[in-house]
Amino acid sequence: MAEENDNNTLGEDITPDAAENKPKPETRWYSLRVISGKERKIKERIELEIDRSKWQDFIPQVLVPTEKVYKIRNGKKVISERNILPGYILIEAAPSKLTGEIIQIIANIPNVIHFLGRDNPIPMRQSEANRMLGKVDESQEAGEAMIEPFLVGETVKIIDGPFSEFVGDIQEVNEEKKKLKVIVKIFGRGTEVELNFVQVEKNS
Repeated sequence: MAEENDNNTLGEDITPDAAENKPKPETRWYSLRVISGKERKIKERIELEIDRSKWQDFIPQVLVPTEKVYKIRNGKKVISERNILPGYILIEAAPSKLTGEIIQIIANIPNVIHFLGRDNPIPMRQSEANRMLGKVDESQEAGEAMIEPFLVGETVKIIDGPFSEFVGDIQEVNEEKKKLKVIVKIFGRGTEVELNFVQVEKNS
């Protein structure tokens, strides 16, 4: 009999009127521990499961927190994405719905280790979630962060322009404009040269 009641309850929930009038449940962010390097694949698997099981109402988002980064390689800017939290995926879910069976299904996806809090997932503090999500947004808006930033005092080799092949020391870094001031020794005297990031490479 209990099963029959359960079915009725489910049936009532999905009548069109009830679905329209039902407020969206309040959600929190949870961190899911996974095998590092497999984050994207696992995110896809979870999203497939959400579609298949119709969980969209209470698991609206699955996120691999990344930021855009770049390296200067052979005078060219090479852009890639880097995980902010290797080995973790963030899942936005309604606490009231993230229970037994759903936790088990997600935990049993290949390369998933467990939720933080295992069978009783612990939501992230809102400030922590905002910081992580803010970092992702900032990265999208601000363009990219440099993966190996130039540092004042560092020695670089100039690979482009009239001072090509000269070596100098960085005096100033302007991250916003992607420019450097470099002191180059010309005929024994230090001369200040302004260069773009792509005109120099780290002197290994």
